[in-house]
Amino acid sequence: MKNIEQIIKVSKGSEYADLVLKNAKLVNVLSEEIYDTDIAIMGNTIAGISHGYKGKQEIDLNGAYVTPSFIDGHVHLESSMLLPSEFTRLVVPSGTTTVIADPHEISNVMGLQGISFMREASKNLPLDVYMTLPSCVPATNFETSGVELNSYDLALLIDAPWVLGIAEMMNFPGVINGDASVLSKIKLGLEKNKRIDGHAPHLCGMNLDAYVASGIASDHECTTPEEAIEKLRLGMYLMVREATGARDLEPLIPVLKKYNTRKCMFVTDDRHPKHLKKHISRMVKKAVRLGVDPIKAIQMASLNTAEYFKLPNLGAIAPGYKADIAVFKDLETFEPYMVFKNGQLVAKEGELLVDTKSFKIPSLRGSVNIKWLNHDDFKIKQENNKDKIKVINVIPKQLITKQTIEPANIKNGYAESDIENDILKIAVIERHKASGNIGLGFVKGFGLKSGAIASTVAHDSHNMIVIGTNDEDMYHAAVELVKSQGGKIVVENQKTLAHLPLPIAGLMSDKPYEEVNKKIEELEQAVKKIGCTMDDPYMSMAFLSLSVIPELKITDKGLIDVNKSEITNLFV
Repeated sequence: MKNIEQIIKVSKGSEYADLVLKNAKLVNVLSEEIYDTDIAIMGNTIAGISHGYKGKQEIDLNGAYVTPSFIDGHVHLESSMLLPSEFTRLVVPSGTTTVIADPHEISNVMGLQGISFMREASKNLPLDVYMTLPSCVPATNFETSGVELNSYDLALLIDAPWVLGIAEMMNFPGVINGDASVLSKIKLGLEKNKRIDGHAPHLCGMNLDAYVASGIASDHECTTPEEAIEKLRLGMYLMVREATGARDLEPLIPVLKKYNTRKCMFVTDDRHPKHLKKHISRMVKKAVRLGVDPIKAIQMASLNTAEYFKLPNLGAIAPGYKADIAVFKDLETFEPYMVFKNGQLVAKEGELLVDTKSFKIPSLRGSVNIKWLNHDDFKIKQENNKDKIKVINVIPKQLITKQTIEPANIKNGYAESDIENDILKIAVIERHKASGNIGLGFVKGFGLKSGAIASTVAHDSHNMIVIGTNDEDMYHAAVELVKSQGGKIVVENQKTLAHLPLPIAGLMSDKPYEEVNKKIEELEQAVKKIGCTMDDPYMSMAFLSLSVIPELKITDKGLIDVNKSEITNLFV
């Protein structure tokens, strides 16, 4: 911001502004109205919104709509598999200029070093990257993560101005049962007057009251109107999520049309590259198309999020506010014609105008450390002549899974994949400490007819996860990912059909978006070739090891009955 004396002179029209946007239709999210005006900008700050301003530079918008640019209230940048510089290339032209990132994924692999990496990798971009500190590293004691972060570790960073609070508290049983280590993280955030984000799928009644009373203020796991309404009634902020694997906006539209939306905001959580080019703007467009008032939809994408995270002078267009602005030709397509960041034009007609390709990647150690693998490590011996097994059932476009009891396909005393009934072997291999832990089980819903798929992206501890029709292909896939220090792969007859290396913590590529996207397309084609019937198998696969979301999951320690919070037997 320029000094106060200068901005006052510009605001009252006695000095020229640096930039004036003439003939704008201002979408005022403060007064909830749309009207014609000029917008004067001094440095990175809005000086005034009245007719008649003069500027050193003037742009005639000819009646185009002007809104505050958008804010993503909860995102894991690592899930894009891209460096923050490449993420920026995709989201800024669609109108997003601020994100609140939870570096939870890389923290589970690298701890504080991972957070520092993401901070360094996010500097000097036309995208403000604020962070919340991961609260659950690891998410539970039912998995092996690369490190453990306690409240003393988080205290080292909590005072940083780019840290806005404590990230999603997934361990809701720990909260409501008064676990001391869990509560110490909540207390740390509250003592610093910073936000505590929540993560409490299906929590209700008095247990939800207790969760909210602890100081947790938001939730992004609502999938039904009933769940969302209950949480709004308790004063929680509703983070409406539209991720690659979990799309909750449409189911929650009845809430957004009927109830007060000032405590609602848009978030993307986990998205693959192909879903980034239309970022928060697509959520605004979809909400409006489904009947939400356009001004309220824009509020949810800007002002509400800024106010929740206590970001002053952000999320609206008014004197003294930051000049983060999007210009739209209409309020239907929501495709920005221009995007301004800190008063500078940074994107036009879908293209970023700022060079991010010269970005230098901070150094980071290797992270795929697996005990020597053998083919026999994938064998599942029949237990006491039991002939039925618990199977993880994937639900399309949901993170929740169901458990079913199915007949085991027993051959020579070992349980094998049952291709005909789509019951495939799944393995989770510990990849941080070379412990040799391997969790083995079966999953239904992928439809593979041959081969195997594998990935080092597996929430939350990101151990290696492998699904296959036979042990030989599963072994080959795992070995290849060790060689590339992480990634995603499709294998058939011990030959690699497609492979996306992810050498940065086993989560991200060091290549440009175009190369990454090409590799992703190759993976999609290859996985269909071996029979996969799922739209996005790698995203669904990544959440099969998330032991905080019901019903049946698998980690390197075995099958997890999430409802009972215990490790459970495979054979019944």
